Amino acid sequence: MQSALRLIYPPRCVSCGDTVAQDFALCLPCWGQTPFAAGLVCDACGTPLPGQDSGQPEYCDACLTRPRAWTRGRAALVYADNARKLVLALKHGDRTDLARPAAVWLLRAARPVLMPGMLVVPVPLHRWRLVRRRYNQAALLSAGLARAAGLDHCPDLLIRPHATPILDGLGAEARFAALDGAIAVHPRRRDRLAGRGVLLVDDVMTSGATLEAAARACLAAGAVEVRIAVLARVAQNL
Repeated sequence: MQSALRLIYPPRCVSCGDTVAQDFALCLPCWGQTPFAAGLVCDACGTPLPGQDSGQPEYCDACLTRPRAWTRGRAALVYADNARKLVLALKHGDRTDLARPAAVWLLRAARPVLMPGMLVVPVPLHRWRLVRRRYNQAALLSAGLARAAGLDHCPDLLIRPHATPILDGLGAEARFAALDGAIAVHPRRRDRLAGRGVLLVDDVMTSGATLEAAARACLAAGAVEVRIAVLARVAQNL
């Protein structure tokens, strides 16, 4: 039966739709056009760095200039070319099917920063934005990563009590100002944080302002350490 279904409905590339060998995969041309964050990367945000990996932590200029509230982080992709197309399709194009392969890429990138007993938490959307979009793409990613890694997942640990402005087009300082104190821990979920490490998950990191607000909220509520994993890292401002 499975073979017959594959003849009728062969696996398709999640990007271009061409036939591939397995479900939820990229074809070779699309894979080649998708910039994965590999090799030596910043230990705080995952952006690729020049040079060879010596086994010692290295940091990009952005993370050296602005120390992060979290301790370590990784990104699966660089936000450019086909990676940008895939992220936008997941975020705004109702391509929730992309969360499945994206979670696999994210787990592969995040393995160096995972700790036993971590609580995996998505960056939240404000309730009105969630109503309009109908899903939180960060929560889809965090659920897939947590399930594959065998870690606890709490999709509603963090909330946005107040709507924040659209951040597109804002510089780093304006982003940090707009998000200062904009994220909080859900009052009924605080007990899940006490004495635990947290892995924050988001789809894209630009300046890091959103992740900073989320990390500070977790630490203030009792988390012992926060690390991050993002699907894509914007490199243009580095």
